[in-house]
Amino acid sequence: MNTSIYVLTHKKFEVPFDKTYVPLQVGSASHDSLGYLTDDTGDNISVKNCYYSELTGVYWVWKNVTDKDIVGVCHYRRFLINDKDLVLTKSEIENLLSDYQILTSMSLDLNFSYYYGFGKNHAPEDLDITMEVIGELYPDFLPVFDKLVHENHTYFGNIMYCKKELFDEYCSFLFPIFERMHSRMDLDKYDDYHKRLYGFISEFILFAWCKYKGLKVKECKVGFIGEKAETVETKRTIDQYLKAHDVQGAKNYFLEVRKTRPDVLMEASDITRELRLCLQIISTCEFEQKTYGKIIAPIDLPFDEMISWVRALNKNVMSGHVQAGKNVSPVAIDIAKKLYCEV
Repeated sequence: MNTSIYVLTHKKFEVPFDKTYVPLQVGSASHDSLGYLTDDTGDNISVKNCYYSELTGVYWVWKNVTDKDIVGVCHYRRFLINDKDLVLTKSEIENLLSDYQILTSMSLDLNFSYYYGFGKNHAPEDLDITMEVIGELYPDFLPVFDKLVHENHTYFGNIMYCKKELFDEYCSFLFPIFERMHSRMDLDKYDDYHKRLYGFISEFILFAWCKYKGLKVKECKVGFIGEKAETVETKRTIDQYLKAHDVQGAKNYFLEVRKTRPDVLMEASDITRELRLCLQIISTCEFEQKTYGKIIAPIDLPFDEMISWVRALNKNVMSGHVQAGKNVSPVAIDIAKKLYCEV
């Protein structure tokens, strides 16, 4: 079969050896070429990338790819993987799609409803407008969407592999929603992160659409390749504050980052979990200063060694084999217990 999976990207990355994966630069109309296939040719919405994020690549595949039996979209850092944690090959994709109608990410089990979570990270009225438009365009779909939006599951990453006919059907369903929403909204009032509204909402729409259609879905593990540059920079800057013993500065900096990047601690961003460990170190230092008048945690160590220290602390706390010592204060132990041992 003629199969291509388009890897949506805005930066250079290590392209899988399998030629089934085709890099597609999104937002190309507003950025210099990376040397990949671009989303600003033919019928395209590349110039709207600031609102649509990776969906400008989805739109391009819908409108311009006509010679493929199977197509898919994934992210330059996120690929569907098999049980051996390897990127799915062409033959694996085609074999799976002989039994399933669509391959996508494992559904996320949230600790709250999607509606609540969206409202915590975005303007809740934007989701209300989405539902209003869905009711106008697809009244039969609205009850399904309304039910699921108040439950606690969603897909993530806008990752889907399927036959081209189904891909086209989904796109024909999806993009009219955002086209109608756009005239009712002023997305330019948002910062660059929140402005990419349609990219966020479409993750949940894919989940609800699959349920609505009753599709036979294969939920696959997602492999994360490399860290976001923003995450690396956040860790680097926190480390600089800690090396200067400016714990409050480190805390304030992170809170400012969180305002513009609410997803910064999510698994897709903090794939090594090191940023969460940085926050644990900040909290430990803060309470050590209040309790002892000094910092006991080894924040003067190189970053990797500091992270290894807190990982070892947490491991020992969870196994019950830890005691206070030179670099381990009762405060550090208590915080680790609260994070990892208390229900």
